[in-house]
Amino acid sequence: MASTGRRWVAAVRQGDLLRRRHRRRAASVGLVVVALVGGTVVVTLTWPDGSSAGYRPLAGVGHGRGMSQVGAFDQATGGATAERILEHYYPGALLGAIGPTAVRVRLQADDNEPLDVFADAGLAVAGRRVVPGQAAHLTPMPDGGANVVITTGCDGEVVWQGVTDDPVAYPIASGTNRPPAEHLKVCGGGTYRGTLGVALENGEPRTVNEVDVDDYLLGVVPAEMQANWADQGGAEALRAQAIAARSYALAEHRYPYAQTCDTTDCQAYPGTEREDSRAAAAVRSTAGRVLLRDGRILRTEYSAAPGGGQPIDVGTLEVGPAPEELAPAPAPPPDESAQRSVRADTVIEARYAQTGGPEGPLGDPLGPESLLPGRIGTYRMYSGGVIIATPALGARVVDFSTLLQVAPEAAAEPQARAGAALDGAAALPGGTIAPNTATVPTPRATTPPEAPTGPLPQPSPTTRMDATSPGAPAEPWSGPPQPPAEGPVPAAGPVPEPEPGAEAGFVPG
Repeated sequence: MASTGRRWVAAVRQGDLLRRRHRRRAASVGLVVVALVGGTVVVTLTWPDGSSAGYRPLAGVGHGRGMSQVGAFDQATGGATAERILEHYYPGALLGAIGPTAVRVRLQADDNEPLDVFADAGLAVAGRRVVPGQAAHLTPMPDGGANVVITTGCDGEVVWQGVTDDPVAYPIASGTNRPPAEHLKVCGGGTYRGTLGVALENGEPRTVNEVDVDDYLLGVVPAEMQANWADQGGAEALRAQAIAARSYALAEHRYPYAQTCDTTDCQAYPGTEREDSRAAAAVRSTAGRVLLRDGRILRTEYSAAPGGGQPIDVGTLEVGPAPEELAPAPAPPPDESAQRSVRADTVIEARYAQTGGPEGPLGDPLGPESLLPGRIGTYRMYSGGVIIATPALGARVVDFSTLLQVAPEAAAEPQARAGAALDGAAALPGGTIAPNTATVPTPRATTPPEAPTGPLPQPSPTTRMDATSPGAPAEPWSGPPQPPAEGPVPAAGPVPEPEPGAEAGFVPG
């Protein structure tokens, strides 16, 4: 499969995306002990009676270990709280509190394929903004990075391609409970909160969703238990499900690149597809609550076993990290860090490096790499000159007068042209936008000016979007996508590797 990925990337470099895929698919609780242990609230719960119910949750009957979802519903309609339900099924467990944390989920339906991703509001990848109407395609590499190709739509012309050390696509803004337009969508697949990244397992691509654990539960709880049970007196069963699912996910350590998976081998997680306000209320009302054994998060197995199920000896269940060992949800680093994760590989970039880069006679760039008229090649302007690249001639350093002969509209007024490429975002059709670039210095042949800084303004409705740095030619963009005006581009860094831990095998209901 690794060789197939290389052939796919090679085809893209010839200017044609040859390989595209189309995927799928009211009783009170007796609080016996309350203590504060290492910043963690611990509560020992009472033991209520329970019986079975005639309802069946969504993911099958399951193995019968731990909480019975059917029994939880029956107890809830009989007046039991979530805490009382959990103490019945996990006697001796303690209730703990955690801070904000993320969970990494392997999306098994996307195994063995590159990641093809877009968002209605745009996204960020390889230190770049991918505007609405474009998609990013990530193929993992053995060194932990990824080949990245940006296209118009999921199957359109290539806008930009390169290599990044950070194999992750980010929403345009960080944080929990973001609006639907910011959610990341797999081409032909599901929609997800959080980030989507790629990794290799035995040479095969894997897609990983890193998401705040409570945003993750917004998808898990209604997939594992019927949300309409809340309308039938079973709201406390949904709350018990939320606590059990949170505990199970955070105790998991299945893969080097992800803690858990998205199927019933782990917990059913269809992304945002089945989110429901009643399940969301259960998640939010139990935010941060997990079950513990010996101070560590309990891998709370559960199922839809009929007959109400039986309590389980919690000593037979595996445990994960202690709450204080959980890594906090990652914060996006500065834009500059994300941009430095990009490894440019165009002939113009290589020629620029040969001249000495910003310290050489060309000085600082004045804008992105852009198309020559007739799509015969590309060019990029600098404070001290221009580099033009064509397949026949390679990359050559020329002055502005030479560019004027080849592309009059581009070089007639270098300063205005450079300003348009950034402030008006007009050069490479359908391109990408780099953050923190606005003010453009006057071109001059000597002393390089200061690097452009400042927020990126919105492009005018009549201009075409511009690529921010080297890229392959693309067909003109036919629509009027508006990129986000600002917002952090999260930074480089491979998917963190969890500690070795529990083995697979749980089949919840």
